[in-house]
Amino acid sequence: MTCPWAPEVDIGTQHRGTETRQRLLDGALAVFAQSGPTGFTMTAVTGESGVSVGSLYHHFGSFDGLSAALYSRCMSDLLDSLIAELVRCRTARTGIKAMAAAYLRWVGRHRAQAHFIHASAYSGFLPAYAEQLAAEKGPRMQAMADWMTPHVEAGRVVALSPALIEMLVIGPVAETSRRWLSAAPGIDLDEAARVLPERIWQSVRGEHG
Repeated sequence: MTCPWAPEVDIGTQHRGTETRQRLLDGALAVFAQSGPTGFTMTAVTGESGVSVGSLYHHFGSFDGLSAALYSRCMSDLLDSLIAELVRCRTARTGIKAMAAAYLRWVGRHRAQAHFIHASAYSGFLPAYAEQLAAEKGPRMQAMADWMTPHVEAGRVVALSPALIEMLVIGPVAETSRRWLSAAPGIDLDEAARVLPERIWQSVRGEHG
């Protein structure tokens, strides 16, 4: 039975809206993959996706809004891949190493997404959407913190703030990825995945680790 005050939802319209959003996001990523930051424009994205400028504004409010949504999608996919590896691990050592290796594997398999994440740090759209992005990122960061906390409390992981632990675990692989994405010489992701995880574990290992 339908409540008399409940608004009717046009499922077809809703589906088309979701499809249009995905076309714009997919088109934006394709443009970025082909042209990088300099070619990442509204004209290029609407041309690639076949979606009008008006529709882009309708769904995302602005080109910056679309960029923020793409950043959120890429970051969520990265964090979900880390969490998927982390929750399979029972020991602090295997979990830390798995997370570091998973980051590097994800970057190697999703170069365009990784490049967009790293390039976005130098763009102007992130500050305006910081609160929204933090709300979307928050539950994933909490999931990783929930896994880490018992190991910190038991002395298996060094007792530092979550932010500093993140810097020690993610910082090295993020910087390695940034250099690889910019084609810096001497950076090999496979080699990094073999060497860095154990080194990273040693940097956060607690007295009982």
